[in-house]
This record gives sequence, C-alpha cells and structure tokens, in this order.
Amino acid sequence: MNFTIDHMKDSDAPEVMRIYEEGLNGNNATFETNLPEFETWIGGKRPDCRLVARLQDGSLAGWAVLSPTSKRVVYSGVCEVTVYVSNHAQGMGVGTALMGALVTESEAAGVWTLYSSIFPENVASVKLHERHGFRTIGRRERIAFHPTTQTWRDTVIMERRSETVGR
Repeated sequence: MNFTIDHMKDSDAPEVMRIYEEGLNGNNATFETNLPEFETWIGGKRPDCRLVARLQDGSLAGWAVLSPTSKRVVYSGVCEVTVYVSNHAQGMGVGTALMGALVTESEAAGVWTLYSSIFPENVASVKLHERHGFRTIGRRERIAFHPTTQTWRDTVIMERRSETVGR
C-alpha cells in the first residue's frame, strides 16, 4: 500500500470521521459511542500535531493526533496520543508510519511525554506503542462501563518519555 504522511487539513474531516466511526463500531478503541462533530472533536486536539496517512487517490488510510493533558503550563509538554487506522489498511504499516511521524512532530513541538490509554484486548495498539518506545505504567481495572458491549472495561496506561525534549 502506497501512502504518504501529511498534515491533516480541514477538508480531511469526512475521511477522518469515517475512520473514527470504524473504531467506534469495533468497540475496542474507545469508550465513545457517538461520533462527534468534527469541529468539536478537533477543537480538543493540538493544531501542530495532526497527521494523516494519505493514499495516492487522496483518500485516508489513517490519522494520528495529540490532545493536551491540561491547560496548566507545567503540563504543556504532556499529551495523549490517538492513532486510528482504517479497517482496509490495518496490518500494512500505516499505524507504524503515523506513530513514528507523530513522535517526531511531538518532539519538534516541545512535547516531553506521550501517553495513551488502551483496552488491553487491543493487542495491535499495545504492540504499536511498544515498538515506539512506550512502556506500560499501569492498568486501570474496570475503569468504565462500555455501553455498547454492556461490560466493564480495563485500560492499560502506556507512556513514552522523550530522550531529547525536557532532558
């Protein structure tokens, strides 16, 4: 699969939301159950770290964004990572390329800590994070009730500390 990593544009909104909806429907990526409006969703993301994997035909194979942890300046370099890969592009290196580029972008933006909260059953996501230097720092047992699956779910908290920023 040929794709390039590019910065997310407002015109990517329908494709970004389509891929996000695939994740919602899979019940293994998020506790969210309703697709938000793009403008509301993107408003909570850092504008300098929004990436897409763009196929040759212009469609998207995946996306990656960072969300600030806090508005407090002392946490300005701590962000939550979100990476989604379209169902048709899974297992083709899209997530690896997005995560690698996101790590590079985050460090260029002065981010010193990346973290993610992942369902432990999402083994592909856990392995993706591990390949990019994330380590498991904890497990939150029965942290929330997933309304679609009607089950209590655990999450694994993973963290990556920059070796260049904040040292």
